[in-house]
Amino acid sequence: MALERRGYDKLTPVQEAVTDPALGSADLLVSAQTGSGKTVGFGLAIAEAILGDEDRFGSAALPLALVIAPTRELALQVKRELSWLYGEAGATVASCVGGMDMRDERRALDRGAHIVVATPGRLRDHIMRGSIDLSELRAVVLDEADEMLDLGFREDLEFILGEAPEERQTLLFSATVPPAIAQLAKSYQRDAMRITTVAEKSQHSDIEYHAMAVAPRDDENAIINVLRFYEAPNAIVFCNTRAMVNRLVTRLSNRGFSVVALSGELSQSERSHALQAMRDGRARVCVATDVAARGIDLPNLDLVVHAELPSSHETLLHRSGRTGRAGRKGVSALIVPPKARKKAERLLKMAKLQAEWGNAPSAEAVSERDGERMLADPAWHEAVSDSEQPMVTQLSEAFSAEQLAAAYLRLWRSARSAPEELSEANAKPEPREPFGPSVWFSIAAGRNEGADPRRLLPMLCRAGNITKSDIGAIRIQQDETFAEIRESSAAGFLAALGTEMVLDDGTKLTQLDSPPNIPAGRPAGRPGGPRKFDGPKPGGKRPHRGQDSRPDDRRGERSYDKPGFDKSDGPRKPRANKSDRDERPRHKKHEPAAPREPNAVVTPRSKPASKPAGKPGAGDASKSLRKKDGGKPHFATRGPKGPPPPKGKPNSKKNKARAALAKAGKGGSAKPRRPKS
Repeated sequence: MALERRGYDKLTPVQEAVTDPALGSADLLVSAQTGSGKTVGFGLAIAEAILGDEDRFGSAALPLALVIAPTRELALQVKRELSWLYGEAGATVASCVGGMDMRDERRALDRGAHIVVATPGRLRDHIMRGSIDLSELRAVVLDEADEMLDLGFREDLEFILGEAPEERQTLLFSATVPPAIAQLAKSYQRDAMRITTVAEKSQHSDIEYHAMAVAPRDDENAIINVLRFYEAPNAIVFCNTRAMVNRLVTRLSNRGFSVVALSGELSQSERSHALQAMRDGRARVCVATDVAARGIDLPNLDLVVHAELPSSHETLLHRSGRTGRAGRKGVSALIVPPKARKKAERLLKMAKLQAEWGNAPSAEAVSERDGERMLADPAWHEAVSDSEQPMVTQLSEAFSAEQLAAAYLRLWRSARSAPEELSEANAKPEPREPFGPSVWFSIAAGRNEGADPRRLLPMLCRAGNITKSDIGAIRIQQDETFAEIRESSAAGFLAALGTEMVLDDGTKLTQLDSPPNIPAGRPAGRPGGPRKFDGPKPGGKRPHRGQDSRPDDRRGERSYDKPGFDKSDGPRKPRANKSDRDERPRHKKHEPAAPREPNAVVTPRSKPASKPAGKPGAGDASKSLRKKDGGKPHFATRGPKGPPPPKGKPNSKKNKARAALAKAGKGGSAKPRRPKS
């Protein structure tokens, strides 16, 4: 009955497949393209498990069915679909999604719910906090399972499925079935039935793919022309970054489009309001990141524009799947600059899609399509109403038919954004023509006053009533700026300036008799020019690369020309190479020790005379052993409870005090240890 009330006179292929009576309550692994009615499909598939033979639900208590979706928008959309589908049966549907108030969700769960729709992260939080009890679950649905794995929810899904009862019906719905999905189904499903709809064999047969080649800097203009060419009731423009979303929203809003943004940086309420504006018709264009590529179902969404190409062919399919849903036709337009041509071909080939290659709609094509839509308006064939008759009579008597047609055409165009002029996609930039004869002017503002060509150019155009093509070179110096004006436009430029010869901000202009003598290269002191070295600064900072820090009278001298080096000795001797070092005698500590005889007395080595007493590492006496007191070994240089060997500088006060104690016999040895045999 609910399906009839919603206008379902015939089920889609995926809905018929999952509601086959022969399946019963078996686990299902379903793959079908987006927009094929999967939400209603799994809603019908779990009906037998959660309702049984009853027609209505009893009082709400612990949840009987759980639906997990990857994104907030998709979860809330599934909740709306299941609410009307099970509304006649008295079902209570609750949601647990990120970005919403967790206290409200906890109160809703405490009141009881028959079906819970959730995102993985928020659902795991509720389970760990004890807010939800899954012990009575009879059915679990994983919608867009491949997307959840791509987003990194595998650990959360395994935790949630581990908390659910083993005796349950598990349904996995996915657009594609990669090996990770197959492994997940094998681990958490029992003898799952594999269902592949016939519509999946032909990817997006209701969608026309157009790959539009554009010039390198015409991508945004091409997007405007595509939106104007198709004039879709609802359109989505996909970008890869939030920064690009904000940039396009600003550009389209300035051009008169009713546009909203949808990206991950927005709060849940802002995202919900954006989608509601699209559904209500208050907005016609949605600029979004891939957060909206899954599960978003907007009415009359006939156009998808890929402002930036996605990173994978799966994302391309999911983006395009927002249109062409439930039997409707749709268009997916790829904006392809020259450097992205190979990437676009690769994505289309991997997705097994056939796209029509061509250029983006030109301004003439947009105007022609506007004329077709205007003439196809049914208002031309409607009879004049009584309320309209007086004004129609007045207009027809005051103006001719040609004047009325022209006025109607202007009003029609004023309500729409003008199309953009596009460059040829593969055309090379034409070389700039010579500027020709010119007249130079001096502007009493230079770099010291913050003069900038981007600010001076529009000021010169406004003050002199000329265009930017009439202005040649602009040369900014420290205290003044020189501007070149085309000779044929100089007279009109002077007439527009008047006798005062000032710009909008009061800056004075002076006409020059001859071109200015501008020195070649960068002027001295210009930011970014070479820095003059005035010798080392206090603090010893190194000069920049290529700059010699030595005084002029010392530059170029050899190393043995420095003071304190006797030139008669010649250059310094080179360091010994590796072969020379190998021939030198080794240090004593590297010599192999001679074999000891049994019961031999081991005496400490004598300290080298060159090492000061008390210096760390001066001799190996601390490690030598000797036979004494009945053969009991002990350290030779330290008595019981003696201080540790001195550390640090040998002449410090602390080390001198320790040396005095050791000399007076107040030192001792550490705990004795057995000698090595």
